[in-house]
This record gives sequence, structure tokens and C-alpha cells, in this order.
Amino acid sequence: MKFYKRYILVLGVLLGGICASGQNSLIECNVEAGATVSNGDYAPYWLSTNKYGMGSTEDNSAYLRAGIVWIKAFSHGWKMDAGLDIAGGKGLVSNFWVQQAYLDVSWKMLSLSIGSKERISSPLEKNAELTSGWMTEGNNTRPIPQIRAEIREFYSLPFTGHWLALKGHLAYGAFLDGKWQEGFVQPGGYYTRDVKYHSKALMFRLGNKEKLPVEFEFGLHMATQFAGDKMRKLADGSSEVVIDMPDDFRNYINAFFPSSGGSDAPEGEQINIEGNMLGSWNFALNYYLNDWKFRVYLDHYFEDHSQMFWQYGRWKDGQIGVDITLPKNRWVSRVLWEGICTKDQSGALSHEIFQGALTDLAFYGTDDYFNHGIYNSWQYYGQAMGAPLLYGPAYNSNHSMSFRSNRMKAQHIGLQGEPSEEWSWRVLASFAQHWGSYGAPFDEVKRQFHGMAEVRYFPARLKNWGFKAAIGVDKGSVIGNSVGGTVSVNYKFKN
Repeated sequence: MKFYKRYILVLGVLLGGICASGQNSLIECNVEAGATVSNGDYAPYWLSTNKYGMGSTEDNSAYLRAGIVWIKAFSHGWKMDAGLDIAGGKGLVSNFWVQQAYLDVSWKMLSLSIGSKERISSPLEKNAELTSGWMTEGNNTRPIPQIRAEIREFYSLPFTGHWLALKGHLAYGAFLDGKWQEGFVQPGGYYTRDVKYHSKALMFRLGNKEKLPVEFEFGLHMATQFAGDKMRKLADGSSEVVIDMPDDFRNYINAFFPSSGGSDAPEGEQINIEGNMLGSWNFALNYYLNDWKFRVYLDHYFEDHSQMFWQYGRWKDGQIGVDITLPKNRWVSRVLWEGICTKDQSGALSHEIFQGALTDLAFYGTDDYFNHGIYNSWQYYGQAMGAPLLYGPAYNSNHSMSFRSNRMKAQHIGLQGEPSEEWSWRVLASFAQHWGSYGAPFDEVKRQFHGMAEVRYFPARLKNWGFKAAIGVDKGSVIGNSVGGTVSVNYKFKN
């Protein structure tokens, strides 16, 4: 944490010097203010979700953020950009925080990024304005500070005649929400601190749309929580260490190659995979017809080895989507539908399978998605890291650090239009059924609806200004009923 504060200070000084000179570079400054008002226990879901942690579950909230980005291109394909983005507000998980602080160095298609940056880790492309989210990692939480090497966009391999392209990333970082968790949980509750983060992905694309209007994409995305401590909050407000997870070079290797823990890890981690390992298989099919584009995708979620491969024959959970881009018109530009299921989780019973020797066991069943015995849950500052339409710990009235309902089926639709260069709109609607969890099932199936309608205005006469307004509605028995609205104003200046 101390290193991270020093890094932000150094980056701020560098950005100040760069902006002062302003020579042969692009500088972009951004200031934004927003407020949300609602009448429920929580703000309407689509007014606070998928905003890189800038949204709030509180019924009323407001924020102000300001940022600066510097971009410079050099010869021989080199490029450098840096950004610093700070925010403050009321009714959010923090009164003041650093939203982004990063330095990127790129050479041709390769890039190295250091720090916190608003990015979507999943290699599976979705319409960020209309999708319900990504199964493993999306845009729902604050950026995690990390060191990240990646090929951001598909790179077409020339020796294949441009019929094969690939992209991917490798990242290590740290969760910084230990203090927030400590303040959130009640005495007797559990939280984590000093937890490390790992993410990796590789995605391939087959096809050359210049010669054939069809493309097929497939790949794997995996993420892990490891190291750190599991803590228990005591009645006097102090805390005690319950589990001290090992944190040395070998543990970083175990995170990269999912492996069982050593003798210094808890017994369960020695039998199973060390850390909280999860991920998704990603598939997509694109079809281009004149000015139309049709995209169908599958985001199949798994935890540990359960449902990772077909050995148990249970690929029942994940998200399937259809995204249609229409020819340019004044009414509707994109239409999206998604179906989501997290209900199966490898079955209701836990199974042990002997694989040749009595000591060689495979376990599956009752996977308890997004929850973990050591790391509590796959969350950051109370929000789900991925898991579309599953509610993170911030929605728990008992302040536990787990997902209360992780068995769910949902239908989600999104519409988007651009009537003019100044105006645009979008509508989201989601219908979900919840069963709770295998360990704590609901007495009956609970239902929840989320809806939102938003308009955006970018006046030509005020070319640096942008305005947004939205209304949201929640109705159901999982997180309750709420009606509210949000407005925001943005000023962006480029030099």
C-alpha cells in the first residue's frame, strides 16, 4: 500500500511536468459530476452497476471526479500514455479515492501497463453499454492495481494469410479493500486483507471477413485470489488472524499454473487448488451481412476444475448472448439479448471420484459460485467482480462478505439508438429468478426486475460538454423495490 501511494505521487509529478511542457503529445482533461436519488433501500440496480465502482448501492449518492491523460507516440511503433483520475463523493464506499493511476508503455501490438486503469479483463467482446456483464471479470468494480502485459486487440498473424488472430493478457496485482471490509463486517464476521490478484487470458479468432463474412472466436480466461489473511472481527472492534496464507514466489507460480498448496497452506488447499481459482470459456460467432452484424456468444463459467472441462458432462451454467448491429438509422442501432444461468453449479450433491488410486480424487458438486471458504467471495469493495445480475456483499443487510444468492436464472435485453449526432439513448431490462445458495436456500423462489432508460446529450455548440439523465426501477423480493433517477455532467478538453 505504501508503494502504491508513492507510485501515485511520482505519477502525479510526472504528469504535471508533462502537461506543463505539452510538446508533441496529446493531453486530455476530464471533469465529471453526478448524483443519484431514489426511494428504496438500495439505488436501482442499473443506476449503480457496471460503472467501474463509481456507482453506489446507497439510495442517495453524489460524486465528483477529475482526471488527466497524456498520450505520446514515438518512432518505430513505440507509444506511452499515463493517467491520473481522482474522485470524491457522498453515499459511496469512500469519501475520497484514486480511481485511476497508471503508466502504459506499448510497442506495436504489445503493451505493459502498471497501476489502476479502467479496463475489462475479459477477452470476450461485449457491448459494454447493453450487456448485463461478464461472468468472470467485467466493469463492475473499481480498477485493481496491477502489472499487466497484454495484446489488447486481436493481432492478425500474417503467415496465416490473416485467417488467424489472437489476443491475451497476463497480470498480477493486489486487492486494496481490506480496510473497507474490516469496517463493513460486524463483530464475529470474517474478512480478508493483503490478498493478491492474478488474471490471464488467451483468445483466438478464425476468419478473414474481407474474404468470408464469418468469424469464430474461442479462448480461456482465468483469475485467482491468493496469499493474504483471513481475519475475524472481535467484539471490541479489534481483529485476529484466522488463516495466514503463504505469500512467496512459489505461490505466484501456483496461481499461474493452478496447483495444490504446499505444506504451509491449509489442509484443504493442499488437496484442492491453492487460492480461489475461477474462470470462463469464451466462444463467439460473427456474421456480417452488408451493413448488418450478428454476433452470438457464450461465456461459460467454472470454479476450480468443476465444469472446466466436459469430464462431468455439466456445462449448464454461463451466459449466452445475441448482439445485433443494425444499419445506420435514426431509431435503433443495437439490439442485445442475454440468457444467464448459475443454478446448476455441478449439481446439488458433492461427489468424490477415484481416478485410479485411492489417493487420487476429483471433487465436484455444490460449487458455491463466487463464494470461498478462505477468501469469502469474488468481490472488490462490496461489488461482484463479474457474475452478471448477482448481488455482491454490499447488498447484504447482515454485512457478511459473501453472495447471499448465487443460484439464479435471468433474461436480459438491451436497446440502443442514436437519433442524431447530439442525442443517444439506451434501455435495459432484466428479469431474474433466485434460489439462494445450496448451503442456504431460499424458502421459495424469489423474483427480481431491473429496468433503466437513459438519454445522453452532447451539444454541438458546447463541444466539450456532455449531459446524461436516467431513471431506474427495481421490483422484487431479492433486493427490494426502488425508483430513482441519476444525472451527470461531463467536461472534456483535449490539447
